[in-house]
Amino acid sequence: MANPNPYGGYQQAPGGYGAPQGQYGAPGGYAAPGQAPGAYGQPGGYPGQPGPAAFGGPPGCPVGIRPEVWKWFTSIDTDASHRLTVLELQQALTNSNWSHFNAETCRLMIGMFDRDQSGSIELAEFQQLWDYIVQWKGVFDRYDRDRSGFIEHQELSQAWAEMGYRLSPQFYTIVIMKFDLEARRRLKFDQFIQASVMLKSLTDAFKARDRNMQGVIQVSYEDFMSMVMMNCP
Repeated sequence: MANPNPYGGYQQAPGGYGAPQGQYGAPGGYAAPGQAPGAYGQPGGYPGQPGPAAFGGPPGCPVGIRPEVWKWFTSIDTDASHRLTVLELQQALTNSNWSHFNAETCRLMIGMFDRDQSGSIELAEFQQLWDYIVQWKGVFDRYDRDRSGFIEHQELSQAWAEMGYRLSPQFYTIVIMKFDLEARRRLKFDQFIQASVMLKSLTDAFKARDRNMQGVIQVSYEDFMSMVMMNCP
């Protein structure tokens, strides 16, 4: 659902970590999307939405951490460091075809929640990341209408259009070519997250330079290259 105010800008994502919220596209302004992200996580399948916050779950579960999140965290913290690395997270997350998430998507998500910039996340940060993935899964399932476990060209264009983006069919073709590493002309769940976060990051960078919100900016060559390098994998 578009924001009735074409200059409404960006809404805050649930949890505030990069989910595509108000997006750019319509001429003359920025539209706010009508749908928040959805997600995915357990090996071989999709987790359900975590239940209410637990205060005093199973023995060892810290206060304020949901028992299922704590159990999942401890099962993938293979070195018992109380932090998860990109490799540990990658080994824990799989797509519908049982392939593991790609390392770049895991690195991207850890970077969103890693407050101390250590390259890994602790339990409370993992709970936030879990919720972020579950949110993205809702979006993915909504547009994967044939339940193939993949997002295809038409499904991607519908998803991003309803989020507020106004993009050409040629652009969607480019996106799928870039992120579909298997050249199957469709995106797995992790690739969908990666592409969507990239789109929002670039949109944020563009919008920051479009002070008059006209959909047109002037940038120097180096500024343009910096914008792309900082926001694209």
